[in-house]
Amino acid sequence: MDKVRALSIKGRSRSRSTSRRKKIKMKNIDYSLLCAILVLLVIGIIMVYSSSSYYALYQKDVYNSDFYFFKEITWSVVGIIGMLVTMSIDYHIYKRWTPWIVLITLGLLVVVLFAGADINGAVRWIRLGPLSFQPSELAKYVVVLYLALLIDQRKGKIKKFAEGTIFYLAIAGVFALLILLEKNLSITAIVMMVAFVMILAGGAKISHLLSLIPMGLAAGMGLIFIESYRLKRLTSFLNPWADTSGDSYQLIQSLYALGSGGLFGVGLGNSRQKALFMPEPHNDFIFAIIGEELGLIGCIFIICLFIFIAIKGTSIAVKARDNYGYLLAIGIISVISIQAIINIAVVTGSMPVTGVPMPLISYGGTSLVFNLSAIGILLNISRQGKEEELN
Repeated sequence: MDKVRALSIKGRSRSRSTSRRKKIKMKNIDYSLLCAILVLLVIGIIMVYSSSSYYALYQKDVYNSDFYFFKEITWSVVGIIGMLVTMSIDYHIYKRWTPWIVLITLGLLVVVLFAGADINGAVRWIRLGPLSFQPSELAKYVVVLYLALLIDQRKGKIKKFAEGTIFYLAIAGVFALLILLEKNLSITAIVMMVAFVMILAGGAKISHLLSLIPMGLAAGMGLIFIESYRLKRLTSFLNPWADTSGDSYQLIQSLYALGSGGLFGVGLGNSRQKALFMPEPHNDFIFAIIGEELGLIGCIFIICLFIFIAIKGTSIAVKARDNYGYLLAIGIISVISIQAIINIAVVTGSMPVTGVPMPLISYGGTSLVFNLSAIGILLNISRQGKEEELN
């Protein structure tokens, strides 16, 4: 009996010791990544106020220069709370939640098709009283959660073409198709690109993925040609100066803003293009106002922050405790990085105009809250990285 009691005490002691080690590990987050995120968030709040004040002052039913500023602060607080919550939740718990989250998200995407609110000519939102919710912003990260779960569970299938690469792309394609039916080609493309990156990171054969690229490009071009407004965006991109007051207007104003900024900018708050020249300057083209007010130096600083975040996110993925955490981290950082690249490319005239906001900087409650919440998951993965293990 004494021997059994001694073994029991020893077992409880070891259990308490393990628990203490876990608590110590959970305190160690990547503070450099957190600081970079908060810096971008602060820059975003400042630039939303600067770029939107004139527009809001003269906007019908608003007439208040602080309107978008206070809304952005409100959503930033909500997003930070979401980040703190997800940062505190063990990311392995999402394995149990993911099937339900997938069903809810698919349901919301279907609801948008039949009962979505028309905002600025696009039906992509669900109205919740005075608030609006964009399910496609949630769908980007739900695809990440679902693919991470499936690739981790079906470990041996990833090397196969039909059961691996095609299967996972088809899963992402279900979400992408529902988003495409909202006539949101940009988010559709982001979902598929993120899926492509995750499948590659998961260990798929490069030859399998390369063989699908021509098909993907052909599908993209087909989707552009079947919609006249998309085709106009493509032709205006190829020759923006042919119609400076029509389809190319927004891009031209963006180029004017960037050109006016020069090296050091015209000064914070001194943009001229935001004075009703640039349509909704606080949204997708906020980077142009940053270039005008803060100059090339300001733009490079923001680009460097995104590069730093991408590097830190990749480092967290590599050091993740397991394959599931690795895939989650890769997916989250891919969403943020791809969006940032596309936004900067559009604003600088490097690709056709499309509606992709700049993560953490452009105005938008749904996007901001989900981006910060996803970053919280990334920070939780960093808390449990391999380098934190104690012997």
